[in-house]
Amino acid sequence: MGNCRNIFKGVSLLLGVAALASCGRTARISVEVADAPESEFVLMQQNVNRFDVLDTVKTDASGKFSYRVKVEKGNPDFFYIYRNGEKISFLLLNAGDKVSVKADTTGNYSVTGSEESEKLRQIDSDYAAFTASMDSLAAAIEAAGDDADAVSASSREMSKAYTDYYRKCVRYVMENSKSLTVVPVFYQTVSDRFYVFSQDTDALHFKSVADSLSTVYPDSKYVRALKQEADTRARQLELRVRVQTAESVGYLDFEMPDTKGKKVSLSSAASDARAVLLCFWSPDDALQKMFNLDVLKKVYADYKDRGLEIFQVAVAMDKPAWARIVDAQNLEWINVCDGLGQNSPAVRLYNVTRLPACFLIVDGALSDKTVTDEASLRRALREVL
Repeated sequence: MGNCRNIFKGVSLLLGVAALASCGRTARISVEVADAPESEFVLMQQNVNRFDVLDTVKTDASGKFSYRVKVEKGNPDFFYIYRNGEKISFLLLNAGDKVSVKADTTGNYSVTGSEESEKLRQIDSDYAAFTASMDSLAAAIEAAGDDADAVSASSREMSKAYTDYYRKCVRYVMENSKSLTVVPVFYQTVSDRFYVFSQDTDALHFKSVADSLSTVYPDSKYVRALKQEADTRARQLELRVRVQTAESVGYLDFEMPDTKGKKVSLSSAASDARAVLLCFWSPDDALQKMFNLDVLKKVYADYKDRGLEIFQVAVAMDKPAWARIVDAQNLEWINVCDGLGQNSPAVRLYNVTRLPACFLIVDGALSDKTVTDEASLRRALREVL
Protein backbone atom coordinates (compact mmCIF):
# COMPACT_ATOMS: atom_id res chain seq x y z
CA MET A 1 0.00 0.00 0.00
CA GLY A 2 2.93 2.31 0.81
CA ASN A 3 4.32 1.71 -2.68
CA CYS A 4 0.96 2.65 -4.20
CA ARG A 5 0.92 5.92 -2.28
CA ASN A 6 4.44 6.67 -3.50
CA ILE A 7 3.39 5.90 -7.08
CA PHE A 8 0.36 8.19 -6.79
CA LYS A 9 2.55 10.93 -5.35
CA GLY A 10 5.00 10.51 -8.23
CA VAL A 11 2.22 10.66 -10.83
CA SER A 12 0.75 13.76 -9.18
CA LEU A 13 4.15 15.44 -9.19
CA LEU A 14 4.66 14.65 -12.87
CA LEU A 15 1.23 15.98 -13.74
CA GLY A 16 1.94 19.14 -11.77
CA VAL A 17 5.25 19.67 -13.58
CA ALA A 18 3.54 19.08 -16.93
CA ALA A 19 0.83 21.59 -16.06
CA LEU A 20 3.40 24.20 -15.08
CA ALA A 21 5.34 23.57 -18.30
CA SER A 22 2.13 23.97 -20.27
CA CYS A 23 1.39 27.26 -18.51
CA GLY A 24 4.91 28.40 -19.34
CA ARG A 25 4.11 28.01 -23.03
CA THR A 26 0.72 29.75 -23.04
CA ALA A 27 -0.92 33.05 -22.28
CA ARG A 28 -4.47 33.53 -21.03
CA ILE A 29 -6.80 36.18 -22.48
CA SER A 30 -9.96 37.17 -20.61
CA VAL A 31 -12.25 39.38 -22.69
CA GLU A 32 -15.35 41.38 -21.83
CA VAL A 33 -17.12 43.22 -24.65
CA ALA A 34 -19.91 45.67 -23.87
CA ASP A 35 -23.20 45.15 -25.73
CA ALA A 36 -22.03 41.87 -27.30
CA PRO A 37 -23.72 38.98 -25.48
CA GLU A 38 -23.51 35.60 -27.21
CA SER A 39 -21.57 37.09 -30.12
CA GLU A 40 -18.87 35.47 -32.25
CA PHE A 41 -15.29 36.74 -32.21
CA VAL A 42 -12.32 35.62 -34.31
CA LEU A 43 -8.89 35.18 -32.72
CA MET A 44 -5.97 35.64 -35.08
CA GLN A 45 -2.22 35.32 -34.72
CA GLN A 46 0.27 37.27 -36.80
CA ASN A 47 2.87 35.28 -38.72
CA VAL A 48 5.28 38.00 -39.97
CA ASN A 49 3.45 39.13 -43.12
CA ARG A 50 0.23 37.13 -42.82
CA PHE A 51 -2.50 36.40 -40.29
CA ASP A 52 -3.50 32.92 -39.15
CA VAL A 53 -6.98 32.29 -37.75
CA LEU A 54 -6.70 30.46 -34.44
CA ASP A 55 -10.34 30.00 -33.51
CA THR A 56 -13.83 31.43 -33.45
CA VAL A 57 -15.20 31.89 -29.93
CA LYS A 58 -18.53 33.02 -28.56
CA THR A 59 -19.20 35.30 -25.61
CA ASP A 60 -21.54 34.22 -22.87
CA ALA A 61 -24.72 36.05 -21.88
CA SER A 62 -22.68 38.77 -20.17
CA GLY A 63 -20.38 39.36 -23.17
CA LYS A 64 -17.37 37.50 -21.76
CA PHE A 65 -15.05 34.76 -22.95
CA SER A 66 -11.59 33.50 -22.09
CA TYR A 67 -9.02 31.77 -24.22
CA ARG A 68 -5.54 30.33 -23.83
CA VAL A 69 -3.07 30.85 -26.71
CA LYS A 70 0.25 29.13 -27.29
CA VAL A 71 3.31 31.35 -26.96
CA GLU A 72 6.85 30.05 -27.22
CA LYS A 73 8.84 30.98 -24.14
CA GLY A 74 11.18 33.89 -24.84
CA ASN A 75 9.41 34.77 -28.11
CA PRO A 76 6.42 37.09 -27.60
CA ASP A 77 3.79 37.01 -30.33
CA PHE A 78 1.10 39.28 -31.74
CA PHE A 79 -2.60 38.40 -31.45
CA TYR A 80 -5.78 40.08 -32.71
CA ILE A 81 -9.43 39.86 -31.76
CA TYR A 82 -11.93 40.69 -34.52
CA ARG A 83 -15.71 40.92 -34.70
CA ASN A 84 -17.52 41.20 -38.04
CA GLY A 85 -14.27 42.18 -39.73
CA GLU A 86 -13.54 44.99 -37.27
CA LYS A 87 -10.51 44.86 -34.97
CA ILE A 88 -11.49 44.78 -31.30
CA SER A 89 -8.00 44.62 -29.78
CA PHE A 90 -4.32 44.10 -30.63
CA LEU A 91 -2.10 42.22 -28.14
CA LEU A 92 1.58 41.34 -27.72
CA LEU A 93 1.77 38.40 -25.35
CA ASN A 94 4.56 36.63 -23.51
CA ALA A 95 4.37 33.07 -22.26
CA GLY A 96 2.69 33.11 -18.85
CA ASP A 97 0.80 36.39 -19.37
CA LYS A 98 -2.70 36.70 -17.93
CA VAL A 99 -4.37 39.56 -19.77
CA SER A 100 -7.77 41.15 -19.29
CA VAL A 101 -9.36 43.10 -22.14
CA LYS A 102 -12.41 45.31 -21.77
CA ALA A 103 -13.76 46.55 -25.08
CA ASP A 104 -16.75 47.79 -26.97
CA THR A 105 -17.75 47.01 -30.54
CA THR A 106 -16.40 50.31 -31.94
CA GLY A 107 -12.71 49.54 -31.43
CA ASN A 108 -12.21 51.18 -28.04
CA TYR A 109 -10.58 48.93 -25.47
CA SER A 110 -8.39 48.81 -22.37
CA VAL A 111 -5.95 46.09 -21.40
CA THR A 112 -4.40 45.06 -18.09
CA GLY A 113 -1.83 42.41 -17.28
CA SER A 114 0.52 43.16 -20.20
CA GLU A 115 2.63 46.28 -20.39
CA GLU A 116 3.55 45.51 -24.00
CA SER A 117 -0.09 45.16 -25.02
CA GLU A 118 -0.85 48.49 -23.35
CA LYS A 119 1.91 50.06 -25.47
CA LEU A 120 0.28 48.57 -28.57
CA ARG A 121 -3.08 50.00 -27.55
CA GLN A 122 -1.56 53.49 -27.34
CA ILE A 123 0.22 52.98 -30.68
CA ASP A 124 -3.09 51.92 -32.23
CA SER A 125 -4.83 54.98 -30.81
CA ASP A 126 -2.16 57.41 -32.04
CA TYR A 127 -2.09 55.85 -35.50
CA ALA A 128 -5.88 55.99 -35.78
CA ALA A 129 -5.83 59.69 -34.89
CA PHE A 130 -3.09 60.34 -37.45
CA THR A 131 -4.84 58.53 -40.31
CA ALA A 132 -8.13 60.25 -39.49
CA SER A 133 -6.38 63.62 -39.66
CA MET A 134 -4.74 62.78 -43.00
CA ASP A 135 -8.06 61.55 -44.43
CA SER A 136 -9.76 64.76 -43.32
CA LEU A 137 -7.08 66.93 -44.94
CA ALA A 138 -7.19 64.88 -48.14
CA ALA A 139 -10.96 65.40 -48.28
CA ALA A 140 -10.45 69.14 -47.74
CA ILE A 141 -8.01 69.28 -50.66
CA GLU A 142 -10.46 67.45 -52.90
CA ALA A 143 -13.33 69.72 -51.82
CA ALA A 144 -11.22 72.84 -52.49
CA GLY A 145 -11.29 72.13 -56.21
CA ASP A 146 -9.69 75.04 -58.10
CA ASP A 147 -9.16 77.16 -54.99
CA ALA A 148 -5.35 77.21 -55.07
CA ASP A 149 -5.00 78.97 -51.72
CA ALA A 150 -7.20 76.43 -49.94
CA VAL A 151 -5.40 73.53 -51.58
CA SER A 152 -2.02 74.99 -50.60
CA ALA A 153 -3.09 75.57 -47.00
CA SER A 154 -4.44 72.02 -46.59
CA SER A 155 -1.32 70.60 -48.25
CA ARG A 156 0.89 72.44 -45.79
CA GLU A 157 -1.20 71.12 -42.90
CA MET A 158 -0.93 67.60 -44.30
CA SER A 159 2.85 67.90 -44.63
CA LYS A 160 3.14 69.15 -41.05
CA ALA A 161 0.87 66.38 -39.74
CA TYR A 162 3.02 63.74 -41.43
CA THR A 163 6.29 65.31 -40.23
CA ASP A 164 5.07 65.56 -36.65
CA TYR A 165 3.84 61.97 -36.64
CA TYR A 166 7.01 60.67 -38.30
CA ARG A 167 9.16 62.35 -35.65
CA LYS A 168 6.97 60.88 -32.93
CA CYS A 169 7.41 57.40 -34.42
CA VAL A 170 11.19 57.82 -34.70
CA ARG A 171 11.32 58.87 -31.06
CA TYR A 172 9.23 55.86 -30.05
CA VAL A 173 11.31 53.22 -31.87
CA MET A 174 14.54 54.72 -30.54
CA GLU A 175 13.26 54.84 -26.96
CA ASN A 176 11.78 51.33 -27.19
CA SER A 177 14.46 49.63 -29.27
CA LYS A 178 14.27 46.43 -27.20
CA SER A 179 10.50 46.08 -27.38
CA LEU A 180 8.76 44.16 -30.17
CA THR A 181 6.07 46.83 -30.16
CA VAL A 182 8.31 48.79 -32.55
CA VAL A 183 7.69 46.22 -35.31
CA PRO A 184 4.16 47.36 -36.30
CA VAL A 185 5.28 51.00 -36.00
CA PHE A 186 7.94 50.43 -38.67
CA TYR A 187 5.31 49.14 -41.11
CA GLN A 188 2.60 51.76 -40.67
CA THR A 189 1.43 53.38 -43.89
CA VAL A 190 0.14 56.79 -44.89
CA SER A 191 -1.41 55.33 -48.04
CA ASP A 192 -1.27 52.06 -49.96
CA ARG A 193 2.11 52.92 -51.49
CA PHE A 194 3.64 55.23 -48.91
CA TYR A 195 5.08 54.11 -45.57
CA VAL A 196 5.55 56.42 -42.62
CA PHE A 197 9.17 55.23 -42.60
CA SER A 198 9.86 55.90 -46.27
CA GLN A 199 12.99 58.06 -46.18
CA ASP A 200 16.37 56.72 -47.35
CA THR A 201 17.97 57.34 -43.97
CA ASP A 202 15.32 55.20 -42.25
CA ALA A 203 17.60 52.28 -43.14
CA LEU A 204 19.72 53.37 -40.18
CA HIS A 205 16.72 53.22 -37.82
CA PHE A 206 15.79 49.74 -39.06
CA LYS A 207 19.34 48.45 -38.54
CA SER A 208 19.82 50.06 -35.14
CA VAL A 209 16.57 48.65 -33.75
CA ALA A 210 17.04 45.24 -35.39
CA ASP A 211 20.47 44.94 -33.77
CA SER A 212 19.03 45.91 -30.37
CA LEU A 213 16.12 43.48 -30.62
CA SER A 214 18.38 40.61 -31.67
CA THR A 215 20.14 40.83 -28.30
CA VAL A 216 16.83 40.24 -26.52
CA TYR A 217 14.93 38.01 -28.97
CA PRO A 218 17.60 36.27 -31.11
CA ASP A 219 15.17 33.59 -32.32
CA SER A 220 12.18 35.82 -33.06
CA LYS A 221 10.73 35.57 -36.56
CA TYR A 222 9.83 39.24 -36.36
CA VAL A 223 13.42 40.24 -35.60
CA ARG A 224 14.66 38.12 -38.52
CA ALA A 225 12.18 39.84 -40.84
CA LEU A 226 13.19 43.26 -39.52
CA LYS A 227 16.87 42.48 -40.11
CA GLN A 228 16.10 41.42 -43.69
CA GLU A 229 14.23 44.68 -44.26
CA ALA A 230 17.15 46.57 -42.69
CA ASP A 231 19.60 44.86 -45.04
CA THR A 232 17.45 45.63 -48.08
CA ARG A 233 17.10 49.29 -47.13
CA ALA A 234 20.84 49.51 -46.35
CA ARG A 235 21.65 48.23 -49.86
CA GLN A 236 19.30 50.77 -51.40
CA LEU A 237 20.80 53.56 -49.31
CA GLU A 238 24.34 52.50 -50.17
CA LEU A 239 23.50 52.44 -53.85
CA ARG A 240 21.96 55.91 -53.75
CA VAL A 241 24.92 57.31 -51.83
CA ARG A 242 27.38 55.78 -54.26
CA VAL A 243 25.45 57.16 -57.21
CA GLN A 244 25.30 60.64 -55.68
CA THR A 245 28.99 60.66 -54.76
CA ALA A 246 30.28 58.90 -57.88
CA GLU A 247 33.16 60.56 -59.67
CA SER A 248 33.19 61.39 -63.34
CA VAL A 249 32.74 57.77 -64.41
CA GLY A 250 29.15 56.95 -65.17
CA TYR A 251 29.05 53.64 -63.28
CA LEU A 252 29.86 52.25 -59.82
CA ASP A 253 33.38 50.84 -59.64
CA PHE A 254 34.61 47.93 -57.52
CA GLU A 255 37.40 45.37 -57.54
CA MET A 256 37.45 41.66 -56.88
CA PRO A 257 39.94 38.75 -57.11
CA ASP A 258 40.13 36.63 -60.26
CA THR A 259 40.82 32.88 -60.39
CA LYS A 260 44.49 33.50 -59.56
CA GLY A 261 43.73 35.77 -56.61
CA LYS A 262 44.70 38.97 -58.41
CA LYS A 263 42.34 41.87 -57.77
CA VAL A 264 40.78 43.27 -60.93
CA SER A 265 38.70 46.45 -61.01
CA LEU A 266 35.72 47.05 -63.22
CA SER A 267 37.22 50.41 -64.23
CA SER A 268 40.36 48.69 -65.59
CA ALA A 269 38.18 46.62 -67.91
CA ALA A 270 36.15 49.66 -68.94
CA SER A 271 39.28 51.67 -69.73
CA ASP A 272 40.41 49.08 -72.28
CA ALA A 273 37.09 48.34 -73.96
CA ARG A 274 34.42 50.31 -75.73
CA ALA A 275 31.66 48.20 -74.16
CA VAL A 276 31.74 46.07 -70.98
CA LEU A 277 29.07 43.52 -70.14
CA LEU A 278 28.92 43.34 -66.34
CA CYS A 279 27.31 40.00 -65.58
CA PHE A 280 26.39 38.62 -62.13
CA TRP A 281 25.78 34.85 -62.18
CA SER A 282 25.58 31.71 -60.04
CA PRO A 283 28.04 28.86 -60.79
CA ASP A 284 25.65 26.52 -58.95
CA ASP A 285 22.91 26.97 -61.55
CA ALA A 286 23.08 24.57 -64.50
CA LEU A 287 21.11 26.89 -66.80
CA GLN A 288 23.47 29.79 -66.09
CA LYS A 289 26.48 27.56 -66.83
CA MET A 290 24.84 26.64 -70.14
CA PHE A 291 24.28 30.36 -70.82
CA ASN A 292 28.06 30.80 -70.66
CA LEU A 293 28.61 28.14 -73.32
CA ASP A 294 25.60 28.69 -75.56
CA VAL A 295 25.42 32.49 -75.50
CA LEU A 296 28.31 34.39 -73.92
CA LYS A 297 31.12 32.44 -75.61
CA LYS A 298 29.54 32.93 -79.04
CA VAL A 299 28.81 36.63 -78.48
CA TYR A 300 32.30 37.21 -77.09
CA ALA A 301 33.89 35.54 -80.13
CA ASP A 302 31.85 37.79 -82.45
CA TYR A 303 32.45 41.09 -80.63
CA LYS A 304 35.73 40.95 -78.66
CA ASP A 305 37.66 42.37 -81.61
CA ARG A 306 35.12 45.18 -81.97
CA GLY A 307 35.64 46.44 -78.41
CA LEU A 308 33.63 44.12 -76.14
CA GLU A 309 34.85 42.89 -72.75
CA ILE A 310 32.92 40.75 -70.28
CA PHE A 311 33.36 41.29 -66.54
CA GLN A 312 31.64 38.30 -64.97
CA VAL A 313 31.01 38.25 -61.21
CA ALA A 314 30.28 34.90 -59.59
CA VAL A 315 27.87 35.21 -56.68
CA ALA A 316 29.14 32.18 -54.80
CA MET A 317 30.58 31.01 -51.48
CA ASP A 318 32.72 28.16 -52.85
CA LYS A 319 35.58 29.87 -54.70
CA PRO A 320 37.51 26.66 -55.60
CA ALA A 321 34.41 25.14 -57.20
CA TRP A 322 33.81 28.37 -59.14
CA ALA A 323 37.43 28.45 -60.37
CA ARG A 324 37.14 24.86 -61.57
CA ILE A 325 34.01 25.71 -63.58
CA VAL A 326 35.71 28.73 -65.18
CA ASP A 327 38.66 26.52 -66.14
CA ALA A 328 36.49 23.64 -67.38
CA GLN A 329 34.36 25.96 -69.52
CA ASN A 330 37.48 27.78 -70.78
CA LEU A 331 35.93 31.21 -70.19
CA GLU A 332 38.33 33.71 -71.76
CA TRP A 333 36.93 36.94 -70.36
CA ILE A 334 37.43 38.47 -66.89
CA ASN A 335 36.04 36.25 -64.15
CA VAL A 336 36.01 37.37 -60.50
CA CYS A 337 34.57 36.18 -57.19
CA ASP A 338 35.03 37.28 -53.56
CA GLY A 339 33.41 34.20 -52.01
CA LEU A 340 30.83 36.22 -50.09
CA GLY A 341 27.78 35.15 -52.09
CA GLN A 342 24.76 37.41 -51.66
CA ASN A 343 26.69 39.39 -49.01
CA SER A 344 29.18 40.63 -51.58
CA PRO A 345 29.50 44.45 -51.60
CA ALA A 346 29.27 44.35 -55.41
CA VAL A 347 25.87 42.63 -55.19
CA ARG A 348 24.63 45.36 -52.84
CA LEU A 349 26.25 48.07 -54.96
CA TYR A 350 24.23 47.11 -58.04
CA ASN A 351 21.17 46.07 -56.01
CA VAL A 352 21.16 42.60 -57.56
CA THR A 353 18.08 40.72 -56.37
CA ARG A 354 18.00 37.86 -58.88
CA LEU A 355 20.48 36.00 -61.07
CA PRO A 356 21.66 36.28 -63.73
CA ALA A 357 21.77 40.08 -63.85
CA CYS A 358 23.48 41.95 -66.69
CA PHE A 359 24.48 45.61 -67.06
CA LEU A 360 26.05 47.22 -70.11
CA ILE A 361 28.71 49.92 -69.74
CA VAL A 362 29.33 51.87 -72.95
CA ASP A 363 32.07 54.49 -73.34
CA GLY A 364 32.52 54.74 -69.58
CA ALA A 365 28.84 55.16 -68.72
CA LEU A 366 26.16 52.76 -67.53
CA SER A 367 23.78 52.19 -70.44
CA ASP A 368 20.01 52.10 -70.03
CA LYS A 369 19.75 49.20 -72.48
CA THR A 370 18.12 46.10 -71.02
CA VAL A 371 19.98 42.82 -71.45
CA THR A 372 18.10 39.66 -70.52
CA ASP A 373 18.94 37.10 -73.23
CA GLU A 374 21.03 36.55 -76.37
CA ALA A 375 18.70 38.53 -78.63
CA SER A 376 18.65 41.62 -76.43
CA LEU A 377 22.43 41.42 -75.89
CA ARG A 378 23.20 41.18 -79.61
CA ARG A 379 20.74 43.97 -80.40
CA ALA A 380 22.40 46.28 -77.86
CA LEU A 381 25.89 45.46 -79.07
CA ARG A 382 24.95 46.05 -82.72
CA GLU A 383 23.78 49.52 -81.79
CA VAL A 384 26.87 50.52 -79.80
CA LEU A 385 29.61 48.62 -81.64
